[in-house]
Amino acid sequence: MRELGEFGLIARINAGREQGPGVLLGPGDDAAVVAAPEGRFVVTTDMLVQDRHFRLDWSGGHDIGRKAIAQNAADVVAMGATPSAFVVSFGCPPETPVDFVTDLADGMWAEAERAGASIAGGDVVRAPLLVISVTAFGDPAGREPILKSGARPGDVVAVAGLLGWSAAGLGLLLDGNDTENYRCVDTSYWSEVVAVHKVPQPPYAAVLDLPPGSEPTALTDVSDGLLADLGHIAESSGVAVDLDSAALADPMLDPIAQALETNALDWILAGGEDHAFAATFPESVDLPAGWVRIGRVLEGSGVTVDGAARSGPTGWESFA
Repeated sequence: MRELGEFGLIARINAGREQGPGVLLGPGDDAAVVAAPEGRFVVTTDMLVQDRHFRLDWSGGHDIGRKAIAQNAADVVAMGATPSAFVVSFGCPPETPVDFVTDLADGMWAEAERAGASIAGGDVVRAPLLVISVTAFGDPAGREPILKSGARPGDVVAVAGLLGWSAAGLGLLLDGNDTENYRCVDTSYWSEVVAVHKVPQPPYAAVLDLPPGSEPTALTDVSDGLLADLGHIAESSGVAVDLDSAALADPMLDPIAQALETNALDWILAGGEDHAFAATFPESVDLPAGWVRIGRVLEGSGVTVDGAARSGPTGWESFA
């Protein structure tokens, strides 16, 4: 990076890129121009810091880039909006290999395009370690935002996407990810679990392709942990949520949990970084494709599992 320089890098990572319809003016001027077709847009931002949110001995640039975009795109989609543009700020030491940064940009673009958007611009600075900050924009497309405050007693709680896989993948990485230690069980799919931790796979279409009349009353991205994020819905809506542990069970995680001497349900309930979507739907609505019923909304407050409060961590804490 010291040899290539800021503007050389900007030219390199933007060469040949085609902007999506949400970006009216991309990199090259003092600022980008992003469309707001109905006079408003959804906006969110998130940050990744080396050795806190990713490790270079586990993940390459492409995976880190996809993760950075995915966690922001998921927040936009969790408002019921379609991602339209991303702006990225990137800090790195001067000795950072240019190929790594190119892979990072390729990963960002790959996930942005999977979400139906593009990268409108950003900034590059020198920093003592890798820092990535992404701002995401979304188009409501004529729909009202889906808030956390809309759940009502009698609603069904449902989820779209994988739960607990990211935490299980992290557990395997921390353990050394050596499947030779566990020859007594089928480990053929464990690499897929690790891959989900490295690169979240938000099921964008499960929200963006909802058929008319099946909209959720409340919706959130499961980033901090299912208990924590449903807790935000319960608090914002003034309701209680009760989860069904049998509906949450995932037989794919049980052998990994047994090998690591832990509880798969803990990963599912509090693991975090799944970037699945959790929502509440009116009981009268047939759940759309891709959604699985995992509980119900009740009168009261808080989140319970099988009718009982659960002790221990509920999810990610940034300053823990």
